[in-house]
Amino acid sequence: MLDGVLKWIVPWEFSWIFLAVFVTTAWLYVRGSRRLRVPMERRAAFWAGMAMVYIALHTYFDYFAEHEFFMHRIQQVLLHHLAPLLLIAAYPATALRAGLPLAWRVRLRRAQRSSPWRVFAALAFNPVFVTVFFVALILVWLIPDMQTLAMLDWRIYRAMNWSMVLSGLSYWWLVLDHRPKPPGRMAPGWRVLSPGITMTPQIVAGAIVTFSKTDLYPIFEICGRAFTLNVLTGQLIGGVIMWVPAAMIESAGGLLALRQWLRLSRNGRLPRRAPVRRRATAGQ
Repeated sequence: MLDGVLKWIVPWEFSWIFLAVFVTTAWLYVRGSRRLRVPMERRAAFWAGMAMVYIALHTYFDYFAEHEFFMHRIQQVLLHHLAPLLLIAAYPATALRAGLPLAWRVRLRRAQRSSPWRVFAALAFNPVFVTVFFVALILVWLIPDMQTLAMLDWRIYRAMNWSMVLSGLSYWWLVLDHRPKPPGRMAPGWRVLSPGITMTPQIVAGAIVTFSKTDLYPIFEICGRAFTLNVLTGQLIGGVIMWVPAAMIESAGGLLALRQWLRLSRNGRLPRRAPVRRRATAGQ
C-alpha cells in the first residue's frame, strides 16, 4: 500500500530548480499569509493551483504525460489554464511580498521604480504580446514536429512546460487585474472579451485533432504508450480535452473578469468619458 502511494508521489524526473522555486514560493506565501488577513477562499485557490502545478510536473503523473497524448493534453490544460487561473484568482502578490524580509521588500520596490524594470515590464506585460504569446504557445507545441522535439529532448520538454506556466500566469494576471486602466494594463471591457477571443483558435485546433483520422503524434508510439488504448481514440480524447474543458476554464476566467468590471463600476472607479461638446451652428 505504501509503495503504491510513494510511486505516485515520487517525481518521474526530479528537478532541483523546480523544487527550489516551488518551496520558496510556498514559504513566502505562508509567511505573508500570517502577516496579512488573507480570505480563506483565496488561500484555497492558491494552494489548489500550487498542488496542480506540483502534481503535473513533479510526480508520476508526468510519466503518463510523456507516454500518452490525452494525458499530455490534461497536463497542458492544468499548467496553461486551470492552475494559473486559480493562482492569479487568489491575488497572491501582496502576500508573497509581505513574506519577504523587509530589506528585500525595499530593494524590490526600488527595482520596480527603476527605468530598466519599467522598460522590461512595458514589453513583457504588453496586453497584445501576452495575449498572442498565450495562444501561440498552445498552437506551436501542437505542431507534430515540435511535439516530437519536446518528447525527445528533456530540455525542450521542460522549456515547454515552464513556458506554458509562465504564459498562463502573465495572461491571467492581465485578465483578472482588479484595478482600472491605468494603472492596469488592459481595459476592463477587454478583460472580459479576451478569453472569448483566445479560446477560438484553441477550439478550432481541438476540433482538428478530434476529427483527424490519422495518427498526428506517432512520437508517443516511439516513446511507448502507457495504456492499451486505440491510437485514434486517445487522440480524440485529447482533442476533446483541448476543446471543451479548456474553453470552459477560459469562460470561467471571463466571468471572473466580468465580476471585477462590475465591482469597479459599482465603486465608481471606471474612468468617465468627457461629454462631447457640440459646436453651435449659425442661426441658433
